[in-house]
Amino acid sequence: MTDTFDPAQIETDVRRWLERAVIGLNLCPFAKAVYVKDQVRIVISDASTERALLEELGEELALLRDTPAEQVDTTLLVHPQVLGDFLDYNDFLGDADALVEAMDLDGVLQVASFHP
Repeated sequence: MTDTFDPAQIETDVRRWLERAVIGLNLCPFAKAVYVKDQVRIVISDASTERALLEELGEELALLRDTPAEQVDTTLLVHPQVLGDFLDYNDFLGDADALVEAMDLDGVLQVASFHP
């Protein structure tokens, strides 16, 4: 957990990481194409519980489902105040995948996970 929560600074840091590491090192061959077209949505979550984060994830999945990929292809849901422990984060991924399935989006959308 972080003591200070500055969404603007967090977004700046995420963009720097995305540009320098993910795109710059070509860690994801798909990232650059959608990033340069401004099709990546970065959401800095203020969730402080796993339940709140799961609800926010559901909202983002619905937004991706309902928005043409030409407008939003990818959402990065950044959650600086919850799931800082890797094991908790790893356990949460099962809930995230279950949510995708419950929303009947299995095979349509995918949760690609990253952890600092």
